Amino acid sequence: MEQDFFAHATAVIDDGCKIGTGTKIWHFSHIMTGCIVGERCNIGQNVVVSPGVILGSNVKVQNNVSIYSGVICEDNVFLGPSMVFTNIPNPRSAIVRRNEYMKTLVKKGATIGANATILCGNTIGKYALVGAGAVITKDVLPYALVVGNPANQIGWVSEYGHTLSFNKEGIAICPESKEKYRLIDNKIQKL
Repeated sequence: MEQDFFAHATAVIDDGCKIGTGTKIWHFSHIMTGCIVGERCNIGQNVVVSPGVILGSNVKVQNNVSIYSGVICEDNVFLGPSMVFTNIPNPRSAIVRRNEYMKTLVKKGATIGANATILCGNTIGKYALVGAGAVITKDVLPYALVVGNPANQIGWVSEYGHTLSFNKEGIAICPESKEKYRLIDNKIQKL
């Protein structure tokens, strides 16, 4: 059977994983058994996708990222270089806790910046933008812009990743797409 994805000769792809059409897997990456990688994904160099991980379509994983069991990324997620997921809140070398992995969900269109750390058990909302180096210790709202350690929300972003400035009526316009957004009760509604 002919494969309909690209894998560099140095990539390791275990039996029992599912890889979508048009996906590219680059140098020294390891796709482990039982994971699902959607269509048109790009898996950079030195990436590990652990058992049970689910990546939607068009997920971009930059170099040096480990995606541990318990992580689900929906469509169009961007994972920046060397960002980190965790899956156990209290790891110990001498104590096996494989049956205690916590789920982490990254919703559609979210971006996680370079060197950010996502502590397990949290949800990153759709189209949220996690700044480089941020440490996520709690859920992130959809369209939220968060930075720092621990991360705090400093604003809102459009689906194109631009900071939104709301007028007195609570309306903002993305400078690139011209799409309109409304802010009501700390929630973004795309108009």
